[in-house]
Amino acid sequence: MNIQTLYSALLRKFGPQGWWPLTTQAGKQGYDERGYHPSLYTPHQEEHRLEISIGAILTQNTSWTNVEKAILNLKKEKLLNRQALQKIPEEKLAQLIRSAGYFNQKARKLKTFISFNKPLNRENLLSIWGIGKETADSILCYAYQQPTFVVDAYTQRIFQRMGYQEQGYDAIQQKVMQELSTAQEYNEFHALLVELAKRHCTKTKPTCSSCPLTKSCKKLIEASQSS
Repeated sequence: MNIQTLYSALLRKFGPQGWWPLTTQAGKQGYDERGYHPSLYTPHQEEHRLEISIGAILTQNTSWTNVEKAILNLKKEKLLNRQALQKIPEEKLAQLIRSAGYFNQKARKLKTFISFNKPLNRENLLSIWGIGKETADSILCYAYQQPTFVVDAYTQRIFQRMGYQEQGYDAIQQKVMQELSTAQEYNEFHALLVELAKRHCTKTKPTCSSCPLTKSCKKLIEASQSS
């Protein structure tokens, strides 16, 4: 199955995801309780871009539920702006983001990111302490609509089970970006893969019977042939 066919199948099944989830939009008209809007792909305010960037850093090695608690704490303390984050002591920031795990380390990462004043391109982001490929691409794709595809653990799991030859961050990213072309497609495709991983292609005990990719999944096909 090529990437365009996979993308179309997931879009038919799940519909537009409207990523990135923004706490600043949750509950507003047109947004659901998570801050999603099915047709919104462009954060129009610097506050939104900053929240997405913070979320991309905080979500390292933890669940989004834990990150959301931390972001809501920052929002409550009126810290979703660069000036306030620069002024707050690192120790106090660490306590506010405690739910995200590795809070002392992540407070330092946030402080380092906030003080960064070079153009936000991939090379420069990767030069910042604590920011790797997934975090950099998340910031570029979701906060600034740059045409780059985010490869996370969900994506790598699905690609492995589907039997794609491309494995690992760079190979998967290159394949997707060769077959899809726009920032919006990269945004939507990644969000759809996350939805698939959460609903069906879970790490343990996947629910394959209702998965939209049942007929194309190499892992499932091999399992049926060996039974």
